[in-house]
Amino acid sequence: MAKKKQVTTKKIQNRRARFDYDLGSGIVAGIALNGRETKSLRLGHGHLRGAYVNIRNGEVWLTNATITSSPGFKLEDTEQTRERKLLLKKKEIDKLDSEKKQGNTIIPLEFLTGGRFIKIKIAAGKGRKKYDKRQVLKKRDTERDIYRNLK
Repeated sequence: MAKKKQVTTKKIQNRRARFDYDLGSGIVAGIALNGRETKSLRLGHGHLRGAYVNIRNGEVWLTNATITSSPGFKLEDTEQTRERKLLLKKKEIDKLDSEKKQGNTIIPLEFLTGGRFIKIKIAAGKGRKKYDKRQVLKKRDTERDIYRNLK
């Protein structure tokens, strides 16, 4: 039997989201892509900066996520930032819709490219104010100093 080739995948995360929002639990959703977009994401060509999730007519859409072209094939500019449909169950869509009605924002956190299918992790969160962000930075610094002094 031939050994399966190990696929090395690069993480595509929205690192800024954890700082800008108080996030709840995440949901993993499928995403409708074409072949070139799939290849680009597996190679790590894309980002989630400024991306968000909308709910329209009982369907969930990923907006403003950029998937850039890779060497060997080209993606048009309109194709790079187009809206992509997220694949969720009805209960999950209803849960996200109720979060949205409470005033929360639905944010994509990362692309999961490790398995056979490409999925996306999304979470609902409430935006932090500027003073909340300062407190988070201060808390992180003090914890780092305490950990350093313990060593």
